[in-house]
Amino acid sequence: MTEQQAVANDSQLVEKLRKGHSSVLRELRKVIIAQDEVVDQVMISLMVGAHSMITGVPGLAKTLLIKTLAQILDLSFKRIQFTPDLMPADITGTDIIQEDMATGKRELVFVKGPVFANILLADEINRTPPKTQAALLEAMEELQVTVQGVTYPMERPFFVLATQNPIELEGTYPLPEAQLDRFMFNIVIDYLGEEDEHQVVTTTTVQQDIRLERTITGADIVEFQNLVRRVPAPESVSRYAVALVRASRPGRNGGLDFTREYVNWGASPRAAQYLMLAGKARALLHGRFNVSIEDVQALAYPVMRHRILTNFHAESQRISTEDIIRRLLEAVEAPKSGLN
Repeated sequence: MTEQQAVANDSQLVEKLRKGHSSVLRELRKVIIAQDEVVDQVMISLMVGAHSMITGVPGLAKTLLIKTLAQILDLSFKRIQFTPDLMPADITGTDIIQEDMATGKRELVFVKGPVFANILLADEINRTPPKTQAALLEAMEELQVTVQGVTYPMERPFFVLATQNPIELEGTYPLPEAQLDRFMFNIVIDYLGEEDEHQVVTTTTVQQDIRLERTITGADIVEFQNLVRRVPAPESVSRYAVALVRASRPGRNGGLDFTREYVNWGASPRAAQYLMLAGKARALLHGRFNVSIEDVQALAYPVMRHRILTNFHAESQRISTEDIIRRLLEAVEAPKSGLN
């Protein structure tokens, strides 16, 4: 394939992606009202091939959003309702003794758990203890599950879309930092405005006949994931993403006064990787085949808010990670050559 043909194919794929995104939004709006930014971030997560969690108080349609998205996408879907008594084997699957009807012999047979799906909804993931939460780690990072020393590969694409309640609510267990870092985004869903909430009440309290169309296949998503990684990024943009992440750390190298005062741990290098990948996906959704400083800045909050751990001093002054990120964006100078 010549370079011109490759460029033409990529242009067609970009157009296919934008049309697919528009069709997903159209179908979701039949059920979900006024959450376009949340939907965009979930779509970026799918295009990158990463996992995301949605945080919000009960009743804000977190579960409904993911279930509806799974119906629109032509992918297999499983849901796990996380509870305090859930065991790791309830997620990954387990070996059971089964008798061969022909020979009469008994043998161990692996019964796959709900983790073996294209989209896994981990509902209220922080209502189960850390031991069970950690059962997802290998699947999220390695796309495989190991049970009794035997490794079982998982079908691609594979996404964990988790919902969690704010940790201040009763009966929640904070996720271990190692698992939090596996999620590309922490998407915060908030209360709707008065008019939007009124529309929710009026549309959901009458009889409805909603029919959703499947719009994007698994093969399409794999194509989009490959396309995202072909999006060029100026060195100035990647250096800005690295500078933003390094400035979040309270150490001597790159740390700022307010991070040293209020932050225990800053964002890991994975944050810079996700800033770039998510920025590339966002650029494609906006019809551009190059990532800009604006893309990185727009996604700084969902990428970094769960990777910055504030200290007691910050809590006593009610300084949140959102405040830290806002100050980072103000303090870290953006290169003019990277602005689009």
